[in-house]
Amino acid sequence: MTLRPTQACQHCTLRQLCLPVGLPQDELWQLDQIVQQRRPIAKGAALFTMGAPFDSLFAVRTGALKTVLISDDGTEQITGFALAGDLLGLDAIHSSTHPVSAIALESTSVCAVPYSHVDDLAGRLPTFRQHMMSVMSQELAQDENLHVLLGQRTAEQRLATFLITLSERHRARGLAANRFCLPMSRADIANHLGLTQETISRLFTQLRKQGVISLHTRDLQILAPDQLRNTAGVTITSAASSA
Repeated sequence: MTLRPTQACQHCTLRQLCLPVGLPQDELWQLDQIVQQRRPIAKGAALFTMGAPFDSLFAVRTGALKTVLISDDGTEQITGFALAGDLLGLDAIHSSTHPVSAIALESTSVCAVPYSHVDDLAGRLPTFRQHMMSVMSQELAQDENLHVLLGQRTAEQRLATFLITLSERHRARGLAANRFCLPMSRADIANHLGLTQETISRLFTQLRKQGVISLHTRDLQILAPDQLRNTAGVTITSAASSA
């Protein structure tokens, strides 16, 4: 179902995350005409699957998803987590097929933008084209950061960096940066960070005993953000980066 302009981008609280800031009203109206709202995706269901034909970009409105790469031997690697305001599908443009699957971690709603229209808009609207290039560049930087995180950091640094990045992403959305719910399981975090679930559980326990965090089920509170940053040993430069 295509959204009316009064229901879509210009009244969406997430527009500054997935759209260029300052997009003129006439250009925003043109974008509104092609945005489609999909039915909610149930927890555990796929928005798209690895190898499926690519035809649309997706902006997450509510909920969260994980992106999963399946190797030739059937091993699953979680490559990232998409939160409200994030865009999905950019990595499929070059091959016209999705290189990963996107699985809902909870009931999730998304907006779909047919790529044929995106390409047309990018050719006509310079502000929108520049924004799309910026988002794609950011995706490349995130991939590079993940390789560094998995290859050169200790287990403690990996988890601390992951939590700091989530904190900054919540801050960018105008939400509480030091208290939020983890939509992903410990097993998902372990898979993403290249660690075992037992190691993740041990590290969470260690951070709680040190008074750095409070964690009840999936309700996380960062009590000592400076100490958590010291543990990470890195500087988080992009508040909107995907973890």
